Amino acid sequence: MSMVTTHISYLVISVGVTIWVARTLRKHGMIYLSDKTDSKPEVAESFSNLLIVGFYLINLGFESLALKYGGVATDTVSAIELLSTKIGFVLLCLGAMHFITVAVLTKSRRTAVTPPPTAPAYLR
Repeated sequence: MSMVTTHISYLVISVGVTIWVARTLRKHGMIYLSDKTDSKPEVAESFSNLLIVGFYLINLGFESLALKYGGVATDTVSAIELLSTKIGFVLLCLGAMHFITVAVLTKSRRTAVTPPPTAPAYLR
């Protein structure tokens, strides 16, 4: 297996996984965003589009940069090991981005849902 084949395999797998994750996040995230924006589905749709564009830019940029790094495959075994290392790193980064996004959305939802503190009865 040559380095060209390894690179092409890496790009096909990593871009495919990125597209699948983005579509899954969009599909299931729309419910969450729709609930967060109450009766404004166009706001949820717009925000979801912005998140997906950012997700693609960061991940595809990272995958492109990571193409250069790593060892050199001299045989089939080393090519598979290199490919699995690169794909594993991409998957870890996708997972980290997912959890960061969920944490930020959860925090923003918590602050939006929490009612403002009311004054004690004797101050009203």
